[in-house]
Amino acid sequence: MEYQIERGLSRQDCEQKIFQRTQRPFHIVIQRDIRIPRFLGLFSKPGVEVYYYFTSQSNKNPAVNAAANMPFPWHMQDAETKPSQYLQPNFEEEKRKLIAAAGKNYAQINEKGGETAQQILDSLNEIKNEIKEKIDSSGKKEEHPAFTRAQELLRNNDFSQNYISKMLEKMRKELPLEKLDDPDTVQEHLLEWIGETINIYKDDASERKPRIMVLVGPTGVGKTTTIAKLAAIYGIESDENNAPAAVEVRMITIDAYRIGAKDQIEKIGNIMQIPVSCVDNKLALRKEIAMYSEVTDMFLIDTIGKSPKDAAKIGEMKEILEGAGRGAEFHLVISAGIKTSDIEDIMRQFEPFNYKSVIITKMDETDRIGSVISAAAEKRKSISFITDGQTVPVDIRKASVVRFLTNLDGFKVDREKLEKRFPSGDAEQFRWK
Repeated sequence: MEYQIERGLSRQDCEQKIFQRTQRPFHIVIQRDIRIPRFLGLFSKPGVEVYYYFTSQSNKNPAVNAAANMPFPWHMQDAETKPSQYLQPNFEEEKRKLIAAAGKNYAQINEKGGETAQQILDSLNEIKNEIKEKIDSSGKKEEHPAFTRAQELLRNNDFSQNYISKMLEKMRKELPLEKLDDPDTVQEHLLEWIGETINIYKDDASERKPRIMVLVGPTGVGKTTTIAKLAAIYGIESDENNAPAAVEVRMITIDAYRIGAKDQIEKIGNIMQIPVSCVDNKLALRKEIAMYSEVTDMFLIDTIGKSPKDAAKIGEMKEILEGAGRGAEFHLVISAGIKTSDIEDIMRQFEPFNYKSVIITKMDETDRIGSVISAAAEKRKSISFITDGQTVPVDIRKASVVRFLTNLDGFKVDREKLEKRFPSGDAEQFRWK
């Protein structure tokens, strides 16, 4: 079936033009609204364009036949809803087919093809221009200022670009215009969404004895100090409310390479009256744990501080730590102030330890913690503890969503509302004398 095109001020106008020109019965299959240009293409007026086919013998007008030989552009049915996908890529192809079918170039069609051929080309050209205008408009369309403010706020807190993009996309999908117009409402939603990405470590080892916690991480993040704080939390009796009952704790270090490392942890152990052992191979570690398992509730294992790029040393340390057994909990210790790119490298390099959780240290040294929130969320790792100072054992807390959200810079925080949304309970914090 061969289809042709007619343009006019109305459907009736198109029907009259077709009949007066061809004197043949026809059937219109599609009608679409258009703008008909007037003087020099300006001052356009509304009109219609119809696609039709003859129900009897073919018209002898070669220009009309040229149009008839052109396959019916079904993609134009979606002209209003899917312009860039369907119309623009096909314009030049349809034009080429029209010229080829008539066996003439564009100038010949204009000269000999009559009004119909020119109308067809004009119609296709108008479609192309309309779609180009829509595409250009879409490409240059400015977003609501709320998106710019949100992006700057997240960027100032050192969130990763991938994390920021996901937050902005969530804004587009979930916040209507009236909410975007209210900066406080936007911030409130952002805080809630950030909180939903923070996964807090759930202690599922309370009934297992002994509990074995292994801290791994790069040099200088405070692993030994964190070990001392944990030893004080669990190993020293306190009559403060909500303080955990003291258990038998033993500290083990495999850091025999760093000068003074053994002396440092032994000194800490002597002060707190908590036993300390030093091992340097897998067999010795396994033997140490087996020897004291009956009288120890918790083993805290300090490890060698190595660069995440030192793959060989990390491999050696992993082999030693195999002596801790399959039940050991591995926690990666990282500093809060670390750059996004660095923290991603660290988390990737220490992945062979299959750590389940992250301990964030030195929270007091930065007000930009978006990097650790981003990295933990993207790696789907939970966060177990936060440290915010050097004092043992005071400057450590169990991680909580509210603590992270209230530490973000530039946000207006309603702490009471956040605590209702992300309740932590008394068990999430520790208090000592």
